[in-house]
Amino acid sequence: MLLTEYRLDITIQALRAVLPLKHPADAALRHFFQAEHLGSNERALTAETVFGVLRHRLFLEHACTDPEVATKRPTPRRLALAYWVKFGGYNLRELEPLLRPDEKKWLGEVKGVDIATLPLSLQAELPEWIIEKLHDSMTDEEILALGRAMQQPAPLDLRVNTLLTARNEVLRQFESDHIEATATPWSPIGVRLRGKPALNKHQLFLSGKVEVQDEGSQLLGFLLAPKRHDMVVDFCAGAGGKALMLGAMMSSQGRLYAFDISEKRLTNLKPRLKRSGLSNLHPQLIAHENDQKVKRLAGKIDRVLVDAPCSGLGTLRRNPDLKFRQSPQSIEELTQKQASILAAASKLLKPGGRLVYATCSPLPQENRGIVDAFLAAHADFTLRPANEILAQQLIELDTGECLQLLPQLHGTDGFFAAVMERNPA
Repeated sequence: MLLTEYRLDITIQALRAVLPLKHPADAALRHFFQAEHLGSNERALTAETVFGVLRHRLFLEHACTDPEVATKRPTPRRLALAYWVKFGGYNLRELEPLLRPDEKKWLGEVKGVDIATLPLSLQAELPEWIIEKLHDSMTDEEILALGRAMQQPAPLDLRVNTLLTARNEVLRQFESDHIEATATPWSPIGVRLRGKPALNKHQLFLSGKVEVQDEGSQLLGFLLAPKRHDMVVDFCAGAGGKALMLGAMMSSQGRLYAFDISEKRLTNLKPRLKRSGLSNLHPQLIAHENDQKVKRLAGKIDRVLVDAPCSGLGTLRRNPDLKFRQSPQSIEELTQKQASILAAASKLLKPGGRLVYATCSPLPQENRGIVDAFLAAHADFTLRPANEILAQQLIELDTGECLQLLPQLHGTDGFFAAVMERNPA
C-alpha cells in the first residue's frame, strides 16, 4: 500500500489514542475508527500498524529511544516509521518522501539492528516480569520460541455446530464460495480460515452452523466430554462460546447452565444462542462464585467447566496489549480469585463427577500451581490424565497429564487444562 502523509498522520493519531492503554487496544481502536471517516485501505493500514507496534513494542521503544534522552518516550511518529521499515515490509526508498532530514539515517540504523544480539526480553517481546515467571517451567530457548510465536497474528478458527451440520459440509460450502478453509489438526469439529473474510455476513455464520472459536478452546469441550442427559455447568461462561459447544455435544438434551458475573457478556450470548438451535442452555447471572444460584446446585452436577478469569497471556497473538496491561500484582490477585472460584465450583459435583479447570495463560502460577494447591486441599478429588481422555475421543494429542497448548507447537492460543474427578462415594 502506498504510504502518504495523510496515512502517516492517521496512523500517528491512532497510536496516540491507543498507546496509553487505558482501555483494551481493540476497543480503543474501534472507538477511534468510529470518530474518523476512513477508507478501507486506511483502516487496514492503521489497524495493522497499531497492532504491529504493540507486538514489537519492546524492540521499537529500544530502537527509537535517544540514548542521550533515555527518559523520554519515543513518539508515535517514530514508532510507526520504525515498525514500517523493520517489520512492515517497506523499504527506506518508499518512506523517504515522508521523512524529516534527521530521520533517514536513524531509520537505516533501525533496519540494520540484529535482533538476535539483543537481550531475551527484546527478542521474545515479553516484559522481564513475565520471563521471570515463565522460567519456573521453561528454558530460555522455550521462552524465545513462545515469544516469537506470539508476535505472529493468529489465524481465524471456527467451530462447527454439530447440532446443525457436519465439518465436511462446512468445508464444501467454503470451497464453493472460494474461501480457503482447512480442517483443524486437533479438534474434529474445527475449521481454520486463511485471511480474514467477512464472516459475520456469511450464511454459515448467520444460520448458526459455525461460530468463531480457537481450536485450543474447542479441546476443552472434549476434555469435559458431557453426555446427552447430564447436568452441566459452564462456571465462567463469558459470552458463551464453550457453553454453545457443550450444548451441541449434548445434542441439546440434559440441562446446561452458563454462569457469569457480567450481565453484558451474557447479553452478548443471546443472539448466538438463538442462532445455535439449542434448547438446553440456560444463562444465569450470578453476583459471585458463592451466589445462592450456585449453592442450590451443590452435589447435583455431572460436569463442571471452570474456564477461569486469567491474565490472558496465551492470547497475545490476538491481544498483544495484554502483556503491558497485566502486572505481577494483577497475577497475584488473579491467582487468589482462581483458587476461590475452583473451590466453589467443585462443590457442585456429584461423586464421580468431572471438573475441568482451564486458563488461556502459559504461566504456571495460574495453572498447575492452582491445581496442585486444590488437590492438596481436596482429598476427594483425583487428577485424570488429559492425554488419555483425548485419546478416548480419537484426538491424538499428548502434552502429558495436563493439557498445555502453545502456539509454536500446536498452532493454537496458549491454553492450559486439568481434568479432575470427584471420587465415587
